[in-house]
Amino acid sequence: MVTGAGDGIGRAVSKGLAEHGATVVLLGKTIKKLEAVYDEIVRAGGPLPGIYPMDLMGATYRDYEDMVGILDKEYGRLDGLLHNAGILGERAPIEYHEIHVWQQVLQVNLSAPFALTKACLEILYKSLDASVVFTGSSVGRKPRAYWGAYAVSKAGIEALSAMLADETEFRGTMRVNSINPGSVATEMRRLAFPAEDRSKLLMPEELLPIYLYLLGPDSKGTTGQQLDAQ
Repeated sequence: MVTGAGDGIGRAVSKGLAEHGATVVLLGKTIKKLEAVYDEIVRAGGPLPGIYPMDLMGATYRDYEDMVGILDKEYGRLDGLLHNAGILGERAPIEYHEIHVWQQVLQVNLSAPFALTKACLEILYKSLDASVVFTGSSVGRKPRAYWGAYAVSKAGIEALSAMLADETEFRGTMRVNSINPGSVATEMRRLAFPAEDRSKLLMPEELLPIYLYLLGPDSKGTTGQQLDAQ
């Protein structure tokens, strides 16, 4: 399952996973975008993907539980979970940071991945080789001025990833890692750096190798790591 699968890195990784034989569940809030990725996968001859529309901003834990029930019935297990969805919020000094924006960013970037992962554990444990990948950030590892709620949410994600890896390592069937995509030509990057020369950025498809590694069997035994895509 890939969150934020309708665009950017989520779209690229979903297509790449399908090309390598994975049945991908596309989760996102914009149905039209999810359907476009679905069509691209089908046209390329990949396994028939699933679509699960969900707005992480307003999702409740019951929503995640209901989703897990459907996935369990349809697939019987979950082999991989990529937390790719996220929002930037606003780049502003703490003294000017809007409270409601702060809460929105923490909801989508941190609380939702926590709740979704918690709900999915029961079907991740049914896999003999499960991988959970969180999306971290350099400003989560070393916060910088004006990154506000985004940096705090990513610091929380790095902690959550390391904690879950430590708690599940004994199982031997599940690994948990975080990945910092770096500078990539995505819509979020454009919002963060509107004056940047995008021709110098990597395209999402160029990051595929590390995502395929983390979500595929080659990374078995690799857990609790903070990795950089670039």
